[in-house]
Amino acid sequence: EVQLVESGGELVQPGGSLTLSCVASGDPLPKSSIGWFRQAPGKEREAVAYIGGSTTRYADSVKGRFTISRDNAKNTVYLRMSGLKPEDTAVYYCAGPITAIIADTYFGMKYWGKGTHVTVAS
Repeated sequence: EVQLVESGGELVQPGGSLTLSCVASGDPLPKSSIGWFRQAPGKEREAVAYIGGSTTRYADSVKGRFTISRDNAKNTVYLRMSGLKPEDTAVYYCAGPITAIIADTYFGMKYWGKGTHVTVAS
């Protein structure tokens, strides 16, 4: 069984930066595709970023502002967020392994973390 634990969420001012971490524990998480997702109040959960091998993918709304990376030695995936906007306010989740992406829909994600709250406000 794999457990995913997110951390790093907090209150940040618009234009600020934040780095989220997703640590996998339990059975070693294969070096497979991991994604960051978010859910804002009253909205559906959406995919934010994905990393699989050396491939990364981002939602249009975060391109150029967010960067996903991983440290396999630490079994950790990061989401570096900059130029934060109030509309980035959400609970951010990591999940994996992602088995397929079809028409911007992600499949797989057997394991999910419990999320970390990011609030962007002045």
